[in-house]
Amino acid sequence: PKTTIGYKIPKDAFVTIKVYDAAGRLAATLLNENKKAGAYEVLFNGANFSSGVYFYVMSAGDFSQAKKLVLLK
Repeated sequence: PKTTIGYKIPKDAFVTIKVYDAAGRLAATLLNENKKAGAYEVLFNGANFSSGVYFYVMSAGDFSQAKKLVLLK
């Protein structure tokens, strides 16, 4: 139940990556810090989560994007 989420930022920014369950409740905060411009990866370990659909939201500066994540055990 582990996966790596990759992302790139074009300029220095405060980056957050949060995981929400299908009901919209915050399940985990994977990243919450300043990052320099570049490419990065963050590990999501879903061992303590039940199988199902989750969404992760990445925010960096004025950019924000949500993607679906399906967890199968």
